[in-house]
Amino acid sequence: MTELLIALVTLTVLEIVLGVDNIIFISILSSKLPTVVQKRARRIGLLGAMVTRILLLLSISWLATLTEPLMTVLGRPISGRDIILIGGGLFLLAKATYEIHDKLEGTSHGSARQAASFSSVIMQVMILDIVFSLDSVITAVGMANVLWVMVTAIVLAVLVMMIASEPTSGFIEQHPTIKVLALSFLLLIGISLVAEGLGQHIDKRYIYFAMGFSVFVEMINIRVRGKGQPVHLHGAPGGKA
Repeated sequence: MTELLIALVTLTVLEIVLGVDNIIFISILSSKLPTVVQKRARRIGLLGAMVTRILLLLSISWLATLTEPLMTVLGRPISGRDIILIGGGLFLLAKATYEIHDKLEGTSHGSARQAASFSSVIMQVMILDIVFSLDSVITAVGMANVLWVMVTAIVLAVLVMMIASEPTSGFIEQHPTIKVLALSFLLLIGISLVAEGLGQHIDKRYIYFAMGFSVFVEMINIRVRGKGQPVHLHGAPGGKA
């Protein structure tokens, strides 16, 4: 029982770490929706991630077939898992590039821009949930062979992500530079998914370290910019007494 509890705690922490990219993606997509439904979209997206991961766990035998070669390209066997990773990575690259362009260039008619539909946002979240779930499920299967431990770890991780998604979304929206940085993370993750699908493994620890260091530097920048704001005295526009 002690070994199972240790496995449960360790697996839960890993699931949370592997879910960071999911939180970022959901936060950015939900910001396209009207404010009144953003919270609901984030919750549905994370619940969808939980259901997807549990279903994959319940079909471990099918998951194993994804590693079997389906075709050969340039002398390299390509499996179903590779196709899913490459497709998801390309989708993430395209989506992140579009969002960065939209954030930097904007539109000449910003007021005429229509908000994204609730169903389209949920659909995009569900597509990426499948891709993001592969890594976490494979990690879970590799660490524990007891089904209830794996399912419990996923449920606990999603509950933590639900709590974290609200402050994360608010912080990203309040700081435009953080949003661009988050989109850059998604580009990096997209590249790693495509590379993984092509047989070039990139250690996720390097990616998460780069993400953490970049956020740390940007937090310092935000603090410096905040201290550099001019102080305005009451009753004197422009700070003049």
